[in-house]
Amino acid sequence: MQLPTGRPRRRGIYILPNLFTTLGLFAGFYSIVAAARGDFGPACAAVFVSIVTDGLDGRVARLTGTETDFGAEYDSLSDMVAFGVAPALLVYDWALQDLGKVGWLLAFFYAASAALRLARFNTQPQVYGKKYFQGLPSPSAAALIASTVWAGHSFDSPAWLGMPLAILVTIGGGGLMVSNLRYLSFKDFDLRGRIPFFAAVLIAIGLAVLSTDPPLVLFSLSLTYAVSGPVLTLSRLRRWRRRRAG
Repeated sequence: MQLPTGRPRRRGIYILPNLFTTLGLFAGFYSIVAAARGDFGPACAAVFVSIVTDGLDGRVARLTGTETDFGAEYDSLSDMVAFGVAPALLVYDWALQDLGKVGWLLAFFYAASAALRLARFNTQPQVYGKKYFQGLPSPSAAALIASTVWAGHSFDSPAWLGMPLAILVTIGGGGLMVSNLRYLSFKDFDLRGRIPFFAAVLIAIGLAVLSTDPPLVLFSLSLTYAVSGPVLTLSRLRRWRRRRAG
């Protein structure tokens, strides 16, 4: 049999963006293992590592011109582990397991919501344009879960407080992910552009505040962003009704 002539087609994947995706997948898997051992501090920190790498892999791919269908699929599967399964098992191991069957059903509801959120984003990425997300992004929902567990574990919250809080953020985070609420995407922020000097000062102050108490600060930021969706949507609905009435 005669082999086809011509230059052979090179097959492979780009290293740099997929390296960040693999780091995020590793951090998500480590979070599951650490939570099972009761090491909730490292488990929560690992979720935030996944969030950072998830923000980097896509930007690196766009900046270097290495966007591929493989990378998009790999990133989505990694996100399901890091932002779906890992936070669900994290909050289950921390507080929900004491509820028995109800506890793991609540954890499954969150994981299923994350899967639905990722599937919807992959098939309908531009419902509200580039400026907004439809529903709470899965990394933000994972941050809400992880920061809640981290803060509760750091302050050694009693069961009467930890369990209701775990139920609230699990149901709330899952429900917000599959909702139609609008969330700012911040995709119009250009990392290559210049920023005012005052903005650099604010960034330095923000890092200093974060270092004082990372669990509490991250919880406050995650909760604020989660609440911003309903507030933004209600304000837009109110303005629309006023224009219609006027």
